[in-house]
Amino acid sequence: MPDVGEGLTEAEILKWYVQPGDTVTDGQVVCEVETAKAAVELPIPFDGTVHELCFPEGTTVDVGQVIISVNVGGGAPPAPAAPVTESVAAQAVPAEPVAEEEDEPQGRQPVLVGYGVAAGSTKRRPRKASGDTAPAAAPVSVPEQLNGHAAGAGRPLAKPPVRKLAKDLGVDLATVVPTGPDGIITREDVHAAAAPAPAPAVEAPVPAPAAPVQAPAPVAAPAATPAAETPGASPGARETRIPIKGVRKATAAAMVGSAFTAPHVTEFVTFDVTRTMKLVEELKSDKDMAGLRVNPLLLIAKAVLVAVRRNPEINAAWDEAAQEIVLKHYVNLGIAAATPRGLIVPNIKDAHAQTLPELSKSLSELVATAREGKTTPAAMQGGTFTITNVGVFGVDTGTPILNPGESAILAVGAIKLQPWVHKGKVKPRQVTTLALSFDHRLVDGELGSKFLADVAAILEQPKRLITWA
Repeated sequence: MPDVGEGLTEAEILKWYVQPGDTVTDGQVVCEVETAKAAVELPIPFDGTVHELCFPEGTTVDVGQVIISVNVGGGAPPAPAAPVTESVAAQAVPAEPVAEEEDEPQGRQPVLVGYGVAAGSTKRRPRKASGDTAPAAAPVSVPEQLNGHAAGAGRPLAKPPVRKLAKDLGVDLATVVPTGPDGIITREDVHAAAAPAPAPAVEAPVPAPAAPVQAPAPVAAPAATPAAETPGASPGARETRIPIKGVRKATAAAMVGSAFTAPHVTEFVTFDVTRTMKLVEELKSDKDMAGLRVNPLLLIAKAVLVAVRRNPEINAAWDEAAQEIVLKHYVNLGIAAATPRGLIVPNIKDAHAQTLPELSKSLSELVATAREGKTTPAAMQGGTFTITNVGVFGVDTGTPILNPGESAILAVGAIKLQPWVHKGKVKPRQVTTLALSFDHRLVDGELGSKFLADVAAILEQPKRLITWA
């Protein structure tokens, strides 16, 4: 399992496209996996015949674990191995252990997706002369792997994600008592070692202050329930449990972190967009926009880009470690998209430099890719400003939560025909409401208000797209 996105430690196998006995070629997609960021198709870097699928669909696999082996010789492939059971899958370990930070290797194995698995200090077993089976990541038996691992400087046995957890919690693995098979340290062992020793004299009052932190626990509880034990609602069932994983799990964690890290402020403006709606209709028949999708979101996106140019400080990020505000001289415009796997925010790279036809094409491609579930992790990285269009659901407005790493997000409400005072008379006009949430550490009330007022002014009088550009 390659690292298909910087820092990811695991992925779920969604679908196998091949079976034991199938012929594969270098670069052929063999499976689809879902990470915390997106669904990704994985190609195989070999020509040959599939020997074994090491994990069934629906299994979450750590980065570095062997997921498929391929017979690369011209002879008949060996008989397919028996299906992987839960107990066997639970004991599987990476074929090539990742060295700890002080022993970081100089390079990584070349793979077709992601960064590959860090090269370990152990050597692969020599290939037998009578057999040509070449695993995608050199599988070895569990005892052999563990013995080799133990022989290497006597380090405690633990998978890379567990080592990272121990480092984050400040736990020395040498002091942890392992409970996993063959002496492997598990996540539970690390958490147990990190827990403070019980103190009977003060045990009673301790839980009280921790209650607010534990409040969200019921929401995340389904994540601990194995997928095999979470069937759909049966007739007469009063509850259905849905595992929280993949994109939805990552989004939940990011939103909680954003909401309680960045001090949010939200401002609203309601205004007349009748002229913008007329311009949308005119552009639909413009020959320069032929074959392109023209809708209100396109002009709203363009208005945001013009307003960013007039108020560049809104396009920034807060660097906590360096205690600096980072001004971005480019706009990677994020568009929140609801998908069956959860909310994702892909972004249009360098949207500030695109013409209106180019922006229309980029928006259409972004939405189509998201709906097909093909958005890549790279497409969701590096965003600087986000638009979320809640108006498509008939909602007037909302208080959006910042996309992590960004300073502002704009929520677009439904555009409705309403009575409005226009030139001294009450007339039916197209009206909408925008809501701007911003990080008050780097965007003060004046800047946030000026930016929001500029967006509204452009959409009230869209000729400002030209005069202010």
